[in-house]
Amino acid sequence: MSSTPPSPRRVLVAGGSRGIGLGIAEAFSASGAQVALCARGQDSLRQAQAQLARHGHPVHAQVCDLADAAQIQAWVDASAEAMGGIDVVVNNASGYGNGSDDASWMAGFEVDVMAAVRTNRSALPHLRRSAAPVILNISSINGSVPTPRALAYSTAKAALNYYTVTLAKELAGEQIRVNAIAPGSIEFADGLWDRRKREEPALYQRIRDSIPFGALGRVEDIAQVAVFLASPAARWITGQVLAVDGGQSLGN
Repeated sequence: MSSTPPSPRRVLVAGGSRGIGLGIAEAFSASGAQVALCARGQDSLRQAQAQLARHGHPVHAQVCDLADAAQIQAWVDASAEAMGGIDVVVNNASGYGNGSDDASWMAGFEVDVMAAVRTNRSALPHLRRSAAPVILNISSINGSVPTPRALAYSTAKAALNYYTVTLAKELAGEQIRVNAIAPGSIEFADGLWDRRKREEPALYQRIRDSIPFGALGRVEDIAQVAVFLASPAARWITGQVLAVDGGQSLGN
């Protein structure tokens, strides 16, 4: 009999109502997983839940401000009860701290870093009962490549990267795998780059032309990597920050 653990089937996606988070939730749901989502907006959550429900698997959706530790704990506990446990945690939310004021810095650390810390801490008792526990933190190539106009955001993502590899070492003895995905510039409807395409076309074109593959990425590019990293095929991968960027971080 194979000793390979079963594919994870109970997945938390923090910040899963749109964009990359929704794409990741969709990919897991399409693969047969139960998914639990959270976001701040009730309407977007309902739409995401209805979209995922078309795959025929249970979807738990709950409003949660990921800057609030008590709300995170309540969401994790309710999700574990609804799904009968947790196998995978995906931390996708961002505070998008792109300014230089204190509020931008605090948004970056409260949501990009501390929300992941708190969600993982709350989920660990459930992950320890899983046959194939996985944590995935969604970072950014900005965490390793200096990026103008994004100092607070980039610094928060760099902290998230270091947290990822350190937590991976701490949990390796329990065979809980911890990795991060660092997307490059990803374009989706009404996302950052979709808006910049309309409002700042010169900047959009400059960024697009700087990517060796000659195009911005799609949500599906990140989602499929997330499903792979949570699968038995990636059973010996931990403590990695994987850039998924069409070569963007390589520079010109």
